[in-house]
Amino acid sequence: MIRTPAPNLTRRSLALGLAAAPLAGGLFAATPAAAQLSAADKALVDKAVAYLEGLSQAKGAFVQTDPRGVTTQGQIYLKRPGKARFDYAPPSGLLVVSDGDLVSIANEKLKTFESYPLGATPLSLFLARQIRLDRGVQVTRVSRLADGFSITARDGKKEADGQITLTFADAPMRLIGWTITDPQGQSTRIRLTSLEKVSGLDESLFVLKDPRNLRPGRARM
Repeated sequence: MIRTPAPNLTRRSLALGLAAAPLAGGLFAATPAAAQLSAADKALVDKAVAYLEGLSQAKGAFVQTDPRGVTTQGQIYLKRPGKARFDYAPPSGLLVVSDGDLVSIANEKLKTFESYPLGATPLSLFLARQIRLDRGVQVTRVSRLADGFSITARDGKKEADGQITLTFADAPMRLIGWTITDPQGQSTRIRLTSLEKVSGLDESLFVLKDPRNLRPGRARM
């Protein structure tokens, strides 16, 4: 069952935004129109798109920092288009899986299970089959860093509230993390401590069923 989240749900279930569950609010309305990118900015955007589209399958490790400064860590698996898995290390109890259509969040400690449309989350911006940061997505900033660059974008169609900042390193070119900011201005940062291209990831990694529907004596839904 797809549920509309209460305002505190993303804070509790996703430590404020790993998958950025659909959020009410008006960050899009308050955010300026897409930035006028220079030729150098556009070149970096094109470089990022080429890299992401070439990242068909990958696995690695991540550290997540929520707005309160609390950190958690775990393993990440990506299979584009649309599929991702975030295995949080104990004692978190969280497992987040995108199957290409839905982002599902299971919390073993709280015994909760929630699902949201992938298209309503900022993660869909870089898990899409064809990444187009020049169409349907508004790039609001391109920033140069000491050893790389970052790109901040939001959904120009306003299907997903919030914004995402992807951070890349140069030499070699690689995604090293992202920050998701919700409509209230609170940010959750994912830092990839490792990420490598792989092949043959098992499809079962990207399937997460509601355990409450599989208990003995209950009908499966």
